[in-house]
Amino acid sequence: MTSTRAVLFPGQGAQFLGMACDLVEAYPEARAVFDAGREVLGRDILAVLRSGPEEDLNSTRTSQPAIFLHSMAVLEVLGRELGSKDPYGRGLPALATAGLSLGEYSALVFAGAIEFEDALRIVTVRGECMQEACDAARGTMASIIGLAADRVEEVVGKARGEGLAAGIANYNSPDQTVVSGEEGAVDELVRRLEAAGARRAIKLKVAGAYHSPLMAPATKKLEPHLKALEIRAPRLPFFSNVTGAEVADPEAIRIGLMKQVESPVRWTDIVRRLLEEGMGSALEVGPGRVLAGLLKGFRRDLDVASAGDCPGIQKLKAAGVFA
Repeated sequence: MTSTRAVLFPGQGAQFLGMACDLVEAYPEARAVFDAGREVLGRDILAVLRSGPEEDLNSTRTSQPAIFLHSMAVLEVLGRELGSKDPYGRGLPALATAGLSLGEYSALVFAGAIEFEDALRIVTVRGECMQEACDAARGTMASIIGLAADRVEEVVGKARGEGLAAGIANYNSPDQTVVSGEEGAVDELVRRLEAAGARRAIKLKVAGAYHSPLMAPATKKLEPHLKALEIRAPRLPFFSNVTGAEVADPEAIRIGLMKQVESPVRWTDIVRRLLEEGMGSALEVGPGRVLAGLLKGFRRDLDVASAGDCPGIQKLKAAGVFA
């Protein structure tokens, strides 16, 4: 069955207390994902989602496996609704898949390139390594809205030439670019970008400077785990954060995952390529609606559905997605 729907996965920042809890109560398949996560990790992530504290959920070491498990639970529910025996929604027709930062691991499981338990272990190590890097260097991020990416690049390039330890972390949409780096450097960048015409500059509530050179220690610690990871060719087109293009070779995927932690996320390139490939709709699989908001920045009329809770699943059923 052919499809023009891209299946997309959110990354860190999409988490919130209570997420996935209605799915776990309604669907045994969703509960089984979190039970498997508890067995693999020796931690009850679901208990944190139910009761907090919020500070624990927002820590990188918890939010990353939590978001991954939520996306996997949704995929299992989608598979049930399809009547498919394929795990993790792999029976769902899709044009292509991609994930924002952490979401790449969810996309690779959906694409059959990585197995669930292997991905969960890597995601957990990734969260631990990134949290350690955050604790070692005081960094932050800011979202720049209403200024073209090439103008942001110009301002950032000049600042870096003057010694400011900050750079671009995310090309999220034509209207939104995220900068990342040392706290004082990001504050100075915000001032300069506002002076250059940015409509808004919003400091993000994050633990550190993700997708910047301050994450280099995390990359170094994560690398041996990624080198040992079994990766197969994806069963459908997978688009990489690092290149912004389709990547099919397992070793190229591995290299991208190694570079990803401290490299910019080229989400704008990914979405533009998906549109060129014929994307007529998108399904956001996981908590929140961050990706839906970003996609509307490319094309207001794009059909975007978010599947992260029971109402989202019911809307998909009513739309005939599982018919």
